[in-house]
Amino acid sequence: MNVYKTLTMGERLTGNPYAGRGIVIGKTADGKKAAVAYYIMGRSENSRNRVFTLRGGELFTEPFDASKVSDPSLIIYRALCSKDNRLIVTNGDQTDTVYDGLCAGKSFSEALSSRSFEPDSPNFTPRISGMLTFENGDFTYEISILKSNDPDGEGCARYTFSYPSKAGLGHFIHTYVTNGEPLPTFRGEPERVSVPDSIDAFCKDIWNSLDSDNRISLYVRYTDLVDGSAEDRLINRNTR
Repeated sequence: MNVYKTLTMGERLTGNPYAGRGIVIGKTADGKKAAVAYYIMGRSENSRNRVFTLRGGELFTEPFDASKVSDPSLIIYRALCSKDNRLIVTNGDQTDTVYDGLCAGKSFSEALSSRSFEPDSPNFTPRISGMLTFENGDFTYEISILKSNDPDGEGCARYTFSYPSKAGLGHFIHTYVTNGEPLPTFRGEPERVSVPDSIDAFCKDIWNSLDSDNRISLYVRYTDLVDGSAEDRLINRNTR
């Protein structure tokens, strides 16, 4: 088994009916930009009733039809924001936990030590989070997963992975392995994926590879490592 095998996002996702929510962080092949992607999928009406919106450079999940929201607690949150030279992206309201922790002088993992997986028995959906730290014209990044340590949700296992950036390489973590009852949670280390120079190619590869029945929204941001400028793409299945 080649543990260093790197696949495209299409190769990682195609044919998988339900990989849940997913985060990708990496560097473009030319070594010039940091790449971040976050997507959401949904099976229930409540989960599918969402869109991504951008406000002031921050990414939020919002209800598509507010009248149909049955429980906003786990589906409505700030998904991406910045704090000084750091960019935070998560699949829940732990975005605010990381941000507040940084403000208090805590590290990424220290901030997340106060959180656990989502209380949605029997799935116990993992909380996945990522943070990029920009410095000296380059960046490093960390990826975290908080998941149930047992089928009864009685303990939380916390894993943090830290990476130097490498041209053309990214790491992909998602909440579920695939569909199931209950949903099987992600296992092992974040998966190695290739990161192209073109943001449009990356966005297209991810979106077209997500199951068409269950994909909801996708956001991709490329940050220039020289001048800090950013370009982004946003796709919502639900459009007003």
